[in-house]
Amino acid sequence: MKTPAAPGSLAEKLIGTWSLRSREDYNAAGERRPEPSLGSDPVALLYFDRAGNFAAQFMKRDRSSLPAEDAVSALPNNSRARGGYDGYFGTYVVDESTGSVSTLLLAALSPENVGQTYQRQIRVDGDILTLRLSTATTAGEPVTRTLKWQRVG
Repeated sequence: MKTPAAPGSLAEKLIGTWSLRSREDYNAAGERRPEPSLGSDPVALLYFDRAGNFAAQFMKRDRSSLPAEDAVSALPNNSRARGGYDGYFGTYVVDESTGSVSTLLLAALSPENVGQTYQRQIRVDGDILTLRLSTATTAGEPVTRTLKWQRVG
């Protein structure tokens, strides 16, 4: 059993159910880069429980115009969506000193993501969770992705 999170800690603030408000990718020059597999406005839920389990589900809002091929699987620090959908679950650990969360995927829609660990910078301000990560576009351009979530449970 996981050690309980200290009251007021980042780990304690992270516990809950979160609904995606925005998802944006920017290159080093500050230019926004669209991501086609899920789009810039996917429907998504994210869960973190007290026992150290998490789950994430993402769906492209309009799946009528999907890319001819799914995004390549070799994107750094990122799982792969398939058919405008991505889902995975596993365990997580918060590093209070760095303000980050590491997630270990125990199951995922894309088999190559199972067993992978991904790290995100996190900040919780009241009922708003901000996740930030470095990844790349499907063309290989490095980007910083920022996801903002609203607590719904």
